[in-house]
Amino acid sequence: MFLILINIALSGCKKFVQVSSPETSIASTLVYENNNSAASVLTGLYSKMATNSTFAGGPSSIGYLCGSAADELKSYLTTGNAAVFYTNSYASNYNFFWADLYKQIYVSNAAIQGLSNSINVSTAIKTQLTGEAKFIRAFSYLYATNLFSDVPLTTTTNYEANNVTRRAPSTQVYQQIISDLEEAQGLLSINFMDPSGTTTTERIRPNKGSAAALLARVYLYQQKWDSAEVEASSVISNNLYRLDTLNGVFLKNSKEAIWQLQTITPGYNTFDGEYYILTSKPGTGVFAVALSSQLVSAFVPADNRLTKWIASYKDVSSGQVYYYPFKYKKGAYAPGVAVTEYTMILRLAEQYLIRAEARANLGNLSGATGDLNIIRTRAGLANTTATTKADILSAIYAERQLELFTEWGHRWFDLYRTGNMNNVMSVVAPQKGGSWSSYKAILPIPLSEIQLNGNLAQNPGYN
Repeated sequence: MFLILINIALSGCKKFVQVSSPETSIASTLVYENNNSAASVLTGLYSKMATNSTFAGGPSSIGYLCGSAADELKSYLTTGNAAVFYTNSYASNYNFFWADLYKQIYVSNAAIQGLSNSINVSTAIKTQLTGEAKFIRAFSYLYATNLFSDVPLTTTTNYEANNVTRRAPSTQVYQQIISDLEEAQGLLSINFMDPSGTTTTERIRPNKGSAAALLARVYLYQQKWDSAEVEASSVISNNLYRLDTLNGVFLKNSKEAIWQLQTITPGYNTFDGEYYILTSKPGTGVFAVALSSQLVSAFVPADNRLTKWIASYKDVSSGQVYYYPFKYKKGAYAPGVAVTEYTMILRLAEQYLIRAEARANLGNLSGATGDLNIIRTRAGLANTTATTKADILSAIYAERQLELFTEWGHRWFDLYRTGNMNNVMSVVAPQKGGSWSSYKAILPIPLSEIQLNGNLAQNPGYN
């Protein structure tokens, strides 16, 4: 029964929230009647994330499409999602990301509410699961507000209220994100836990370190440098995490992993591997994109990431060489293939770069360059020569481009938050066959959502 309810919730929130109150109350009682069924709610959410196009990687994911919108990927198709984002021609008749993010938010809200009301779930399991639900809600809202700016802020399952909710200012959304992550830190275990509450080596459910890592990013985006440094430092000093070799970073349960998605689709390691690793020229088969010349040329020859994380495919007929992301080494669908890679969501290298940026802005230039050089050393590069605050920050931004490419839209969000979006995109967009206006840094609210909720106003620039 509870598995059916989870699938209903995750496959369509509008259908789920329109269940009458008595049925919903009974369902909640059934789902949270014991530890196993309660844990299955969050397990079901992670499973849906691992197969969902927005989160699991591939041509409709945040990383793939934001990489296409920015200067990371080149699309070789004239139609389809990648082409729309590549030319920055997204419009309100598309529904990218919004529905999936709000499905996660709804299920998180339902889990928090159901766990709070349950008298049968043990205290330990209830504490851990509530922390996970608050973490997922914060994670979902962080992407929602960075993709769409002001968004509806809902923390209940009351569909009558949610269906008429207006967009909340992003500052208010960030307050909720911070509150959720601070509470999650107090609830989640230090160790990685399995659904039964037992310590595990699988890094596929968020723990206290995951909440700290995401909170460090939130504070960075909010320019709260002191807090960003504190949270990043707490992760860096945690013995659970350490920088891995370049070839080891994206393996399942890598020591660098702070949170990963476990592959659950038979025959796949990751969807990014499936759609990025070229076995024919882009524009044929499942392949729509390759790495942009802007990204490839940003690497110096001595950078080991150029050979470890980027590979090439040469088209025999034309002789043209295409470069593609090779962070994940397993590509095409292969039934029975051993799973050796999980989709990376949070990892330690980002925390060093967060702390470096925070320290630079706080005037701790030696601390900033120290963190930056740790990432450069792993890549086989000499220490940075930057000495002034401005030059150090520029070096950090450049390092983020090289270290975090094609991961979860980092480049797109970095361009926006650092004020470099218009400078870069006004040059890049015409080269891609599109055009650029500053309003395109934020996606349109899907027209279908505005039609369902008349209180939703469209973002400026879109019809």
